[in-house]
This record gives sequence, C-alpha cells and structure tokens, in this order.
Amino acid sequence: MGSQTVVADVADELARRVAAGEYQPGDLMPSVRRVAEEFDMNRATAQLTLGRLESYGFVEARRGKGFTIRDVREVGGVDVYRQLFRFAIPMPGIAVEMFRDIVDVERNLVREALLAYTGSERQVDSAELKASIDELELTVRQDDPDLRRILAIEVMLVRRLLTALGHTMQRAILNSIGELVLEVPEAVEAFFAGAPDLHVLVWRALAAVWDSGSGPSDAQIALFEDLLGRYHEKVVLRFEELVGVVDEQSRGPHALLA
Repeated sequence: MGSQTVVADVADELARRVAAGEYQPGDLMPSVRRVAEEFDMNRATAQLTLGRLESYGFVEARRGKGFTIRDVREVGGVDVYRQLFRFAIPMPGIAVEMFRDIVDVERNLVREALLAYTGSERQVDSAELKASIDELELTVRQDDPDLRRILAIEVMLVRRLLTALGHTMQRAILNSIGELVLEVPEAVEAFFAGAPDLHVLVWRALAAVWDSGSGPSDAQIALFEDLLGRYHEKVVLRFEELVGVVDEQSRGPHALLA
C-alpha cells in the first residue's frame, strides 16, 4: 500500500471520529507521535495525515500546540459539510439528519429554478435541451441503468436553466450539492425511490410546457409542487432504508406515498 493511500485512509478514519463526536471541538487532536504509534507509521507520514485532515477543514493548526479540532457543524462551509456527510454514512442518525437538510435545499433550489425558467423569456436552446433529455432517456433505458450518470445529467439540466436565468449563486450551490450527493452511493440511490423512467417523463412534460410558450396554470403549478414534495419525502425514506435506520416492515403503510 502506497504512502498516499495510507495517508488518505488514516485521515478518513480520524475525520470519521470527528464526525462521530469521538473528538470534541476545541480539544487537541492526538499528537503526531500518537498518530504514528496508533497507525504504525513514521512521524513524517503522520504529519502528512494531520495536514490532510486540516485540508478537510476538520482541524486547525495552532503554533506550539498541534492541531485543534474545529466545530465543523457550526463553522464549516460547503466543502466541510461535504466531507462530514461522507464520513457520517456509517452513523445512520447523523447521516439522515444531514441528508434531510440536503434534500430540503435541493428541492427548493430545483423548484425555484423550474418555476423561474417557466416564467422567463430567457431560454436554453430547445434542440440542446431535448438532446440532453434524449441522453437521459438512453441512459435510463439501459439494462443496468447507471443511476449516478442519470442524476449527473439531471444536475446538468438544472444547471443550464440557472445559467440561462443568470442565477450564478444558485448554480454554485447546485454544483456543490451535486458533488456532495454524487460521491455517496446511498444518496444517489435514494434519489431513485421511484422508477428512473419517471424522471424522463417529468423532463419531457416540462419541455412540452416550455415549447408551448403558454406556461402552466395555477392548478398545474400547485400539482407540480405537491408531487415534488411527495417525491422528496420518498427520497428521504429511501435513504433511511439504505443506511439502516428503518426497514420496510417498521415504516407502516402510511409511509409509502403515492
């Protein structure tokens, strides 16, 4: 095993301990010597490991003291949250709490993007949009659909809408959420709580509305928002199953939303 692999693996383990609360904010991390002894590595490699943990945003170097654990939940930015979510997956309670927040932000962002684009005169090239939806459908129709690829195409579609609208900050947030979700297999799978081909049908329906130029009625918008909310509730429930919080037997019939 190469030294870089050792550094990455040990840094991940230390980050997991921070995420789990085994190391408390404000406390000192184990010293370079202690890390070297625990993980059977030389001190130079242990120093690199703690440096990587600092690059994650989980610790802060203090001259003459070592590395102090940061309150990653309180002061961490999107990049820190991304790392924290990845390390929280083995801890179902924490992972679900974080995923629910992620889904809430994603749902609001997508909802606002779709509604704003529907009412805007600024449009993505229709042929370009349809080509992306065709690519989405081709991926869905494969014998063993690549869910990660499907979700990545959908993120790209929303990104194009935000670009057309000139919503650069929302686009940046979407990109961060996309990266965060796409690197966690359980999160990707959860977004397909329903059949993948339903995603294609939704995009085809949206494209038809945009082509018509008439826009949806108030009743159609209300229905869309209701369906979007129900879909994301199913996404969270599916994630709970995947990380082991609940099983199908314990959820009860009310949890299976139409």
